[in-house]
Amino acid sequence: MSKAFVRESEDSGEQEQASLQGATSGPPTGRNYITPSGFARMKAELRQLVEFERPELVRTVSWAAANGDRSENGDYLYGKKRLREIDRRVRLLIKRLENAEVVHSAGRDSDQVFFGATVALRSAAHGERTVTIVGADEAEPSRGRVSWHSPMARALLKARGGERVLLRSPAGDEELEILQVRYDPVE
Repeated sequence: MSKAFVRESEDSGEQEQASLQGATSGPPTGRNYITPSGFARMKAELRQLVEFERPELVRTVSWAAANGDRSENGDYLYGKKRLREIDRRVRLLIKRLENAEVVHSAGRDSDQVFFGATVALRSAAHGERTVTIVGADEAEPSRGRVSWHSPMARALLKARGGERVLLRSPAGDEELEILQVRYDPVE
């Protein structure tokens, strides 16, 4: 088996796991901007996995392996699968945290949109809404948190309050009016 084949299958497994866990691969530039609270959440998740979940699961798998026939041992089979998932997630978190650039933007006094901005906007299609520009690992569109390299954030970046910008997305073009820009702490 060639190394290229092995590497490709490992990458696809990590990408699949990342998508299952809600993370996205970073932008092509490799920058991983993140808010301080997002960084803290990722570190807490890594700590939880490494110090609590993984050791407990290793004990369970060891116990199940000691019971004999592993081919029909559900605790053993499920435990090994879950262990691989945890290890994949740990590798992803370590890599993302190593490349993270924490951006402290809370309290910034500017009406221009940058990373960490909370933007109140209005559009004909969606009415008024508020979005916060955050890191790729923190994006939750349902909570109004958009990744800094998403089409919406790209349209908004460097614009000022009162301006109109054109959002180009797969759903079509949409004009957005920026009503207010503020820099609140991201929780």
